[in-house]
Amino acid sequence: MRTTPWNYRAAAATALLVSGAAAHATEGALGRPVTGTSVLPFGAVVPPDGTLAGNVAMIYLDGDVGGSRQVPIGGSASVGLDAKAFFALGTVLKVWPTNTGSWNFASSFTLPYLYEKVRANVAVGPLSGAREDSTSNLFDIYFSPLIAGYHINKTEHIALSVNIWAPTGKYDKNDLANPSLNVWTYIPQVQYTALLPEVSLEFGVTAAMQFYSKNKDTDYQNAPLFTLDSMALKRFRDGWGAGVVFGTTQQIGHDEGPLADRLGGFRGYDWALGPIATYDTKVDGKLPLSFTFRWVPTISSRNRIDSTKTVMASASLVF
Repeated sequence: MRTTPWNYRAAAATALLVSGAAAHATEGALGRPVTGTSVLPFGAVVPPDGTLAGNVAMIYLDGDVGGSRQVPIGGSASVGLDAKAFFALGTVLKVWPTNTGSWNFASSFTLPYLYEKVRANVAVGPLSGAREDSTSNLFDIYFSPLIAGYHINKTEHIALSVNIWAPTGKYDKNDLANPSLNVWTYIPQVQYTALLPEVSLEFGVTAAMQFYSKNKDTDYQNAPLFTLDSMALKRFRDGWGAGVVFGTTQQIGHDEGPLADRLGGFRGYDWALGPIATYDTKVDGKLPLSFTFRWVPTISSRNRIDSTKTVMASASLVF
């Protein structure tokens, strides 16, 4: 395993930068998480210095809630739903020079941009029919006021954080496609990383709970979501790495509100599994640069968007 200081720090900063970059059973059939995108290389390693880093991440999904399932969206219920979404996320991260031994602390801020296209069969009063809608705009902002990393030893690490999505994007309850969920989301999260340098392997797990405020415009209350993503990664001497990602999103309880009650609580889940590739290098032989790419198709779902075209790519530069 390549364990030079620049590579270690760059990979860790990359993980912290995009660890919350996840995009409605919930209103719209996705919610915030895109299953399989929260676990990252060196995800629980907070670098032990005053690192400043920047990251660009992109997430694309193309899926549907098929059959005759009714989906709460646009203030009403649709029969089936097809959605394409592209997220571009720009993030800055600062690791604070606290000199606190095995503990290190960081903060991050993410500005996301969303393109979304939605097609649904929606009934309005006595009329029903297929509707299409699209949007392209700034999405809700995302920030982590404090990320606390603890180095158990040289090969095991844990990171704790409470991450927040703020409803800063434009929202209209009558639109199918919105660059906002119109709710605050609070996400307590724990990450664990284990390194096995003797065989050049890394294992990572990210677990979180997502708590949503009520959408006051639609009187819809999303139930909490539990997310769990895991990863096994093999690293090679030429800077490349390859592995597999396995993840799930599970709704805890039922959604609430007049529409949610009519749909039986619209409780759902999904599972995803796919490959991941990484590459680490330097810019001008000095600045650490890390890339990741993954494909995490849905392998099973209920009341959540089923997508076989979910991909994520990111690039991080450490200054």
